[in-house]
Amino acid sequence: MFTNTGHLVSLFENATEGIVITNRQGMIIMVNPAAARMFGYDAIDLAGKQLEVLIPDRYHHHHHELREGFYKQPSNRSMGQNRDLYGRKKDGSDLAVEVSLSHYRFDEELFVIAFIIDITRRKEIEANMVKQQKELEKISSQIRGLNAELEAKVEERTVILKEALQRLEDSQMELSEALDKERQLNEIKGRFVSMASHEFRTPLSTVLSSASLLSKYVKEEEQPQRDRHIGKIKNSVKHLNDILEDFLNLGKLDEGKVSVHMTPFELQEFIVETCDEVKGLLKTGQQIIHRHDQSGTVYADKKLLRNILFNLVSNAIKFSEEGAAIDIASQLSENGFSIQVIDHGIGIADQDQEHLFSSFFRATNATNIQGTGLGLHLVKRYADLLGGIINLQSRLNEGTSVTIFIPVNNEHENNSGH
Repeated sequence: MFTNTGHLVSLFENATEGIVITNRQGMIIMVNPAAARMFGYDAIDLAGKQLEVLIPDRYHHHHHELREGFYKQPSNRSMGQNRDLYGRKKDGSDLAVEVSLSHYRFDEELFVIAFIIDITRRKEIEANMVKQQKELEKISSQIRGLNAELEAKVEERTVILKEALQRLEDSQMELSEALDKERQLNEIKGRFVSMASHEFRTPLSTVLSSASLLSKYVKEEEQPQRDRHIGKIKNSVKHLNDILEDFLNLGKLDEGKVSVHMTPFELQEFIVETCDEVKGLLKTGQQIIHRHDQSGTVYADKKLLRNILFNLVSNAIKFSEEGAAIDIASQLSENGFSIQVIDHGIGIADQDQEHLFSSFFRATNATNIQGTGLGLHLVKRYADLLGGIINLQSRLNEGTSVTIFIPVNNEHENNSGH
């Protein structure tokens, strides 16, 4: 329990977005370090102050009305559609921001979470683009004037000015690409905020409600009720831990901190061990059926391969009904080895399949099933590290088959004398 709480604290403390939590009266309850740095405060200085301390004076009255309106009809949404938003730093200066709101209830009290992104850099890029556009228009005007005045040197001047125009266009294209990348990053962050708000809320609510109910069962004969709520807390904390592990693994991959350690091991034994680990997730009546062809030793990173297989099998279990079979087929060949995981579950629509390996993507028929949208993305990243190939085939309402092929590692073969 302490370890998982540490993960949650780490996520709050190390998030790159600012996070501010307020109560029903607009009082700041908690501020993460990113938000404190963004506004130039120490986090302890903001606790207990009204939220308007972070709002420019000119917006106070209007913001108070908006805040009251949100408390009356709370919902997850972005603020400031089609208009600029600004916060107020400790030194009184303005800070260009984007803000997304979420909410939760604890002990019947409403709390609001604001996720804040500093978009100062984006505003600078946009301003530079406007400046470049004006310069481009100015150069174009000069071209027309020179052509009228200097007909004798039209060709020479045109070449010179075209080169200047090309350089300006190239510069504008670079700025445009930078802005596109910034927008794409913000879209990913937006999907993360939306997903995290949804995925964290349910297990946290379960933990809070079960913890509150535990104190009511004080008699010895009420132990079954206590055990039931303790089980709910454990399951919810495990789900939160799984989400955090996905985030941490994605961060390590993005930072290039995942290294490959190739070792020899027996493939059939490895698959049996991994399936034993995942059996605790099986629904009533479900079973895992493993068929293996040609036993032998393979050479790969056992930890990465375990993460791949665990993700694929747990997905097959999650998206299949009770009583369904999960089929695993493994095979060795001269070129490498393959593992195929087949389920007979809900399947994936054709239009969703091309996006399945993207981060935070959820298929349209899976939005009501717990998940971060990172599983297959992590599988693809791990497979790439191993030089592997993934093939996915699926039919809606019939099931899904995922096959991963890991080729022979030639360096190991040469070093082994084969």
